[in-house]
Amino acid sequence: MPLDLKNYPLLANINYPEELRLLKKQQLPAFCNELRQFLLKTVSQSSGHLASGLGVVELTVALHYVYRTPFDHLIFDVGHQAYPHKILTGRRDQMHSIRTFKGLHPFPWREESEYDVLSVGHSSTSIGAALGMAIAAEKEQQNRKVVAIIGDGAITAGMAFEALNHAGALHNDMLVVLNDNEMSISENVGALNNHLAKILSGNLYTQLREGSKKVLSTIPPIKEFAKRTEEHLKGMVSPATIFEEFGFNYIGPMDGHNVIDLVETLSNMRNHSGPQFLHLMTKKGKGYKQAELDPIRYHAVPKFTPDQELPKSVSNTPTFSQIFGEWLNDMADQDEKLTAITPAMREGSGMVSFSKKHPDKYFDVAIAEQHAVTLAAGMAIAGLHPIVAIYSSFLQRAYDQLIHDVAIQNLGVLFAIDRAGIVGPDGPTHQGAFDLSFLRCIPNLVVMTPSDEQECRDMLYTGHTLNTPAAVRYPRGVGAGVPVSQSMQKLPIGKAKRIREGEKLAILCFGTLLQQALPVAEKLNATLIDMRFVKPLDKVLLKELSDHHSQFVTIEENSIAGGAGSAVNEYFMANKIILPVLNIGIPDQFIEQGTQQQIYHLLKLDSEGITEQIQAYYN
Repeated sequence: MPLDLKNYPLLANINYPEELRLLKKQQLPAFCNELRQFLLKTVSQSSGHLASGLGVVELTVALHYVYRTPFDHLIFDVGHQAYPHKILTGRRDQMHSIRTFKGLHPFPWREESEYDVLSVGHSSTSIGAALGMAIAAEKEQQNRKVVAIIGDGAITAGMAFEALNHAGALHNDMLVVLNDNEMSISENVGALNNHLAKILSGNLYTQLREGSKKVLSTIPPIKEFAKRTEEHLKGMVSPATIFEEFGFNYIGPMDGHNVIDLVETLSNMRNHSGPQFLHLMTKKGKGYKQAELDPIRYHAVPKFTPDQELPKSVSNTPTFSQIFGEWLNDMADQDEKLTAITPAMREGSGMVSFSKKHPDKYFDVAIAEQHAVTLAAGMAIAGLHPIVAIYSSFLQRAYDQLIHDVAIQNLGVLFAIDRAGIVGPDGPTHQGAFDLSFLRCIPNLVVMTPSDEQECRDMLYTGHTLNTPAAVRYPRGVGAGVPVSQSMQKLPIGKAKRIREGEKLAILCFGTLLQQALPVAEKLNATLIDMRFVKPLDKVLLKELSDHHSQFVTIEENSIAGGAGSAVNEYFMANKIILPVLNIGIPDQFIEQGTQQQIYHLLKLDSEGITEQIQAYYN
């Protein structure tokens, strides 16, 4: 249910930015306080991303106060920090539904609001998209402004720097706001620095700066001297040089929590021409002590009570991420050449313990998936044994590197692919729906799909010992609760496992949906196979099964198009085995948000739905 707004008198009267702009500038600090408390209360009751949004309250208010949204375009990077934006743009009373089935999307989403200019979920796309919009804005000549808001983590990605480089060369009007929350606001980011930012963004300074460039452009030595002098003066108070070299006018760093100074600086910058760069220092989790002290833990939270410690998740069943992390520690104790790489997913991929126990073997490359894979290729060439821990949907961003740098050279890199299949509340941008389809077409690559925790551990061990490209893909969350032994078994490559003998119908299962298929096989008296390997397939077993069964079903938590079931179809057709095969998996559509159980039911991937699909196809 929506929150009662009696404790939020200013916020209660503001549903859209045009109403926000009716406030006096002196009212904005009080309004920001209400917005921050409303955000904290809402997320504590609904779950969701918290610390990032708390850190950008003042920035979001200032941007909507100064810019004529939605005519002016605000492009948020990633979107974790977009909750205050949603509250200010007509969705305040729906915030309780965020990240739920049929509720508000967890990130900016074009279909949800005209204020959401770019649909996002993955990082580092904002500057490139903003440049495209800035080019269009110049052509339409309606004085539309474009702003990209990017975090210090997202700007580490190569495509962010590619976009900066291009924007500086084209010189279109646009503003990039860097939300720098890696450190608390230091002493040099105080009154003096904020005052300097306002001066540097003001009209007088800008006119002098641009006018001097024009006058001095005919005298190259003096022009170069003036440029160096300007850089030197700025460099004494800010890390301006790199962004100036890209062709941006750099302003900052300044306090990202002083809303009045932000409004004045943004008002100045809105009228500037060419690419502008505003560097803000913010504190992730601002205004909520627990989140300030532990922003990682409070990045995304379950329902909780704000005046109490965030409860730790308690489960007797380890997640697949934890299975991977424990295996990684055990394997590192045995293999001195092991290295593990993650693109800023240490916590999500279960690598916290490993990073502390084996810091010399742990490499976090920040949000740079392409680099992560090529780094692994270099390590493998040099004789190390690299493992890339990466989410399924993030591996999409490094596809060329997987092919060009690893597979073509047949290098011993193991890909531990987390969040494969249905991920739940994060929605279409994070569903791991495509990895089997885009992996199985790559030569030299072994692709494995564990059905339970022990099999996951064994497959990781198997892939690590191959000395050729290998991938183990496993889902988010817990498995069937199969006990995991400390031993590790090397599996025979391309060999499936019989689970149950039946008649007429053979069910071939790839991955953890085997647990859903078990009662189906019992009910239909079907043969059930844990296929284990998508590539290579167990062709000997497939031929044997085709001699004794007249009906086949493949089950996978991946897109049906081009997936594991398609591999079975291709084998049958190539060998002139003409038998009906029902492929069950993720349909040819992007999958919405909801709990994993809700989505399994919606897609008929639970036991009931699988039975229904089989009976409808074969009856």
